[in-house]
Amino acid sequence: MSSNSADAPNPGPTGTGNGPAVSRREFDALFEAVRTWGRWAPADRGAWNRVTADHVRRATAGVRSGTVVPMALPWNTRPGPDNRKPALHHMTDLGDVEAPEPSTHKDFIAADYHGKGVTHLDALCHIVYRGQLYDGRTAHEVVDAAGARFGAVSTLGPLVTTGVLLDLPAALGIRWLEPGQAVHAKDIIAAEKALDVTIGEGDAVLLRSGHVRRRAELGAWDPDAASAGFHVDAVPLLAERGIALLGGDGDSDVRPSPVDGVHSPVHALAVAAMGVPLLDNLDLEALSGATAEAGRHEFLLVVAPLNVPGGTGSPVSPVAVL
Repeated sequence: MSSNSADAPNPGPTGTGNGPAVSRREFDALFEAVRTWGRWAPADRGAWNRVTADHVRRATAGVRSGTVVPMALPWNTRPGPDNRKPALHHMTDLGDVEAPEPSTHKDFIAADYHGKGVTHLDALCHIVYRGQLYDGRTAHEVVDAAGARFGAVSTLGPLVTTGVLLDLPAALGIRWLEPGQAVHAKDIIAAEKALDVTIGEGDAVLLRSGHVRRRAELGAWDPDAASAGFHVDAVPLLAERGIALLGGDGDSDVRPSPVDGVHSPVHALAVAAMGVPLLDNLDLEALSGATAEAGRHEFLLVVAPLNVPGGTGSPVSPVAVL
């Protein structure tokens, strides 16, 4: 792994690169081990059923300074290696004065948001593994051209819980994880110790790899080809802790995938097996600074997806409140 520190080599998480490799048989066994099908009602809210009113009250009670930190990337209309389907934004009304007053300015926005350029939430209907959605629903029976009749983003509503920032670069004393670097279960445990934080039931876990900082300093690259993220061997620990939401400044998966024939294995495990929605493409740089200043890596997390009946997810603008 190359150095990204002016003072010392980057030790990175334990291990090197995106390995170890995982066979499809081993992955399928892991899928079965973390699967929570049949556990909750309503099933299409999946692991979000863990977040009760008591969880929300505890999360809000943890607010101290009242500092609000936004975590959404800017609306990105410029094509690049990490934005192959740029978002759209154009003006539809430039304020021409017509009686009666006042005049107006109006604009149009749109995005094919499931990619690398837009901060978004993945709903449970977004991921299909072996032809099935979460809870064993057959994909072709519940999803069609009109949208999804199970696991749609509209069933989730606003998501409010305790967020935990796993700030790996801060824990390791480096600037960022290099693209292609896997984060393992033992790295999560080490980060918890270094950051004095513990992931609990109903929490949202956000992984900071330093992706946004690296891009700002070195330029864009293709994160589909190489990005830091969780190795599949980290998922049983997250399942054991009972998380309700998973996200990061990438899309949670280390790339290249360590699993033969599965391009997004953490997506499959989290969404299709565990019923855990995902937050992709967060900007966690300001939150990293705010949590370091506060000396705490827990916060109130608020995510309000658009109410799109049948939608597979939504662009979002999450906020952390410390």
